[in-house]
Amino acid sequence: MARITHGLTTSHIPAVGAAIDLGKTQEPYWKPLFDGYEWTKAWAKENVPDVIILVYNDHASAFTPEVVPTFALGCADEFPPADEGYGPRPVPVVQGRADLAAHLAEGLILDEFDLTLMYAMEVDHGLTVPLSLVYGQPAAWPARVIPFAVNVVQYPPPTAHRCFMLGKAIRRAVERFDENLNVHIWGTGGMSHQLQGPRAGFINTPWDTAFLDRLVKDPDSLAQVKHLEFVREAGAEGIELVMWLIMRGALGPESEELYRFYHVPGSNTAVGHIVLQSAETPL
Repeated sequence: MARITHGLTTSHIPAVGAAIDLGKTQEPYWKPLFDGYEWTKAWAKENVPDVIILVYNDHASAFTPEVVPTFALGCADEFPPADEGYGPRPVPVVQGRADLAAHLAEGLILDEFDLTLMYAMEVDHGLTVPLSLVYGQPAAWPARVIPFAVNVVQYPPPTAHRCFMLGKAIRRAVERFDENLNVHIWGTGGMSHQLQGPRAGFINTPWDTAFLDRLVKDPDSLAQVKHLEFVREAGAEGIELVMWLIMRGALGPESEELYRFYHVPGSNTAVGHIVLQSAETPL
């Protein structure tokens, strides 16, 4: 059967993608940030999954303000990079895994999670920047990717608890898939940041650090954090952190922390990154 063996989280800042695309990763401002991903890039070369379920949020590329699904599952065979105003990023087309996506759709809907099923969808920096941070600039991404878009842009987003429960449901569905697959799940976005209003530039390092600790050791209590606390303590865009709880729920009750990185600032954002292994992963 298929198994979710590892989870990964990372910020998905658009300026990070631009720095990669324009060859600026070794400039003084950017180098400390990109150095923080060197461990993961080396680890990823030795731990290539068959499939990545990549949880991210769309930034008005695939969806418009008039149509905003709470959860949208990519069910196509491939997903081209979106034009976000400056042309598509020069990255490979994402190759999907339609059979596993269809299986997930059935399992999650029967488990009473309502999904929007996307049989054609462009993916923006929310999905491609994390892939670039981990895999660099390859001719093709080394793993198949199933995009899972979450609304954290327009109120009301899903709760932390709902996302945590969704992660658990994803794990159950994956384990019912009748093929021996190594599956990784990524949660992206965050950490603390606010891009507008009187608190523009807000970053809360102590709260971010505590969030990472709880994500590893006490996700059940973290799943009880309400919208208001996310906005107050992590800024308006800090609500993206609910997507990390989808990843954590999918790993199972216990996880081992393999690597952690935190950096401030990354284009007005606190950059958070963690790699976890499920305690149920076979040796």
